[in-house]
Amino acid sequence: MAPSDRRDTQPLRPSTKVLTEGYDPTLSVGSARPAVFRSSTYVFSSPEAAERAFDVASGRAKVAKGESPDLIYSRFNHPNAEMLEDQIVYLEKGSASALAFNSGMAAIVTSFFTFLHPGQSVVYTIPIYGGTQHFIQDCLSKWGVSGIPVLSGRVDLLGRAIRSAKKLGAVMLETPANPTLIMTDIQQICDAVAALKIPKGGTRPLVMVDNTMLGPSFQHPLTLGADLVVYSGTKYLSGFSDMLAGIVLAKDPDLIRRIRPTRGLFGTILQPDECWMLGGRLSTVRLRMDKASINAQQIAERLAGHPKIKRVHYPTLFTDPEQKRIYAAQCDYPGGMFSLELKGGKVAAFNFLRNLQIGRNAVSLGGVETLACHPKTTTHSGFTDKEFADAGVTDGLVRISVGIEHWRDLLADFEQALESA
Repeated sequence: MAPSDRRDTQPLRPSTKVLTEGYDPTLSVGSARPAVFRSSTYVFSSPEAAERAFDVASGRAKVAKGESPDLIYSRFNHPNAEMLEDQIVYLEKGSASALAFNSGMAAIVTSFFTFLHPGQSVVYTIPIYGGTQHFIQDCLSKWGVSGIPVLSGRVDLLGRAIRSAKKLGAVMLETPANPTLIMTDIQQICDAVAALKIPKGGTRPLVMVDNTMLGPSFQHPLTLGADLVVYSGTKYLSGFSDMLAGIVLAKDPDLIRRIRPTRGLFGTILQPDECWMLGGRLSTVRLRMDKASINAQQIAERLAGHPKIKRVHYPTLFTDPEQKRIYAAQCDYPGGMFSLELKGGKVAAFNFLRNLQIGRNAVSLGGVETLACHPKTTTHSGFTDKEFADAGVTDGLVRISVGIEHWRDLLADFEQALESA
């Protein structure tokens, strides 16, 4: 049986596709793995090809099936970005097209500026990554776009906000919420948006999901109705805390086609070396996330009854029936993140962080090493007192991103640090 016939009867799985698709060795002098292309500009095959390349890059024309337009300039596109974008769609269920950015915030900002216009509004869940909230509240507002914050997990409040929002342009979900891990039902929100009566000539608001904390391995928003999935590729996709990256994926390639010219204008494309690094790590994303999830579950469940801990925030420890239902319906595994709410408040939290020996006191998440931080004074420090209270970000809350160390060593490290809390 020819290879193509075998693939027709036995479709390749994502872990295989990410290693075998999206890269043609014949285009790189037979190299088994992609090379790095550091050129800033590219020679056109003809003046007509140059004209066509600019029409496509600017969004004036669509790429025809089987067409491969000439490259132009590395602010618009380059071989390593194209290879990375072709590969990563195989990891995100339901996706058909992707774009690479030089940070997660660049992916979010560029996408918002593509689709939102003055006079529109955006509904978003809280708590959410502090940078996203700052951008919506303090930057988009200056451009005439109003933000409507709604508590994560409250589908009733989200539905009401979606129905009543003035000129709703987008809904932005982060689920699980950062750092409380509260989950929002993606499908219910997509259904609420789909049920809106759109005026003649209008467009349906987009549903965007920040899937950084559980994707692409454990949660699949595009299969639940979301339009765009955004990532801080710095986190689990990269996994080694040594680079910045962002990714946007869509099930409708036309959405990516519309974002592409904005990325080219802003210059927010991921550079060749970083594309090459990230592409080489995609095949191990599931392996690393599986190990981190197994570690986190072992540790979180054992710390749940510790006398110095008020509460452990983790999916397998949910007590709210609705949260348990969402987790069971929406997620494959609980993931490598949990938060501890210490009884001694800020002093206990700081002492815990100060005495960690294996875990490192640093922001970010998704690396092979274990990281811990105090969200109220770091990642979410821009919140108001009311926002802290509404979001459940307390003085005693410590967010932990579990790595791939041996879980028993990590547990012992947390226990000894708790003694000083």
